[in-house]
Amino acid sequence: MTKPLTPKEARHAILEAGTRAHYEDGAYYDQAYRRRREDVAFYVEEATRSLKHGKGSVLELGAGTGRIAISMARAGADVVCVDLVPAMLERAETRVAKEPRAVRERLTFKQGDMRSVRLRKRFPLVVAPFNTFMHLYELRDVERALATVKAHLAPRGRFVFDVMVPDPGALARDPMRVYRAPAIRWPSDGKKYRYGETFHYDPIRQVQLVTMIFEDPDDADNTFITPLAHRQFFPAELEALLHYNGFSIEDRFGDFERGPLLPDSESQIIVARARAK
Repeated sequence: MTKPLTPKEARHAILEAGTRAHYEDGAYYDQAYRRRREDVAFYVEEATRSLKHGKGSVLELGAGTGRIAISMARAGADVVCVDLVPAMLERAETRVAKEPRAVRERLTFKQGDMRSVRLRKRFPLVVAPFNTFMHLYELRDVERALATVKAHLAPRGRFVFDVMVPDPGALARDPMRVYRAPAIRWPSDGKKYRYGETFHYDPIRQVQLVTMIFEDPDDADNTFITPLAHRQFFPAELEALLHYNGFSIEDRFGDFERGPLLPDSESQIIVARARAK
């Protein structure tokens, strides 16, 4: 008989699944976010800024399938790409293989956990795009990830990342309701699945669990779900976490066109530096 999980073990298992499951199919991931371009342009601008100062190397934490890294490499930056999920890196290398040799040579991919990876190299620019830090669920996770950033930042280097602004209305969604969205065609089998999502927010731990539901309209037994967990960071809280972990915020934006952070902003984009000791 299998020993039942303790509540702590069960919570850890759910969060582990919510960190990895959404990223296990690189083709689906690329399809889902193929129209997301505004953040790519923003991070390319940040990489280009480093290039103008003669410092072209970038460390990307949570690089995924190379959606942003490839564009930075096309702009002339050398990019070391770290991701936790092997499927993401495999998809990235497939994409990179189609690039010109000059671009391929600027890209290095490594599997690693942003809480613990150490590359023995420092970079003038470290980035963590597209809500990567929202997979840091506990204070210790945040502290360890920021220690990783500090360990890899060159003197006067910049740390640039984005996370969503918590939306009280979205966090208050009915956890028993399935919120329907347009059908999705799954790239691996070509089938069109009925799609819906459920949302459950834990206000104590500030973690929202999104459960994505895919239903085959021709086969009721062919239904599968994908969990996605996101830690919610309120702006003043994020500012404090950075401050008490040795960072100063240089700029803070509410969109990828560098507009101000406003109450209705979807994202908070941070440009920070490690404070001198």
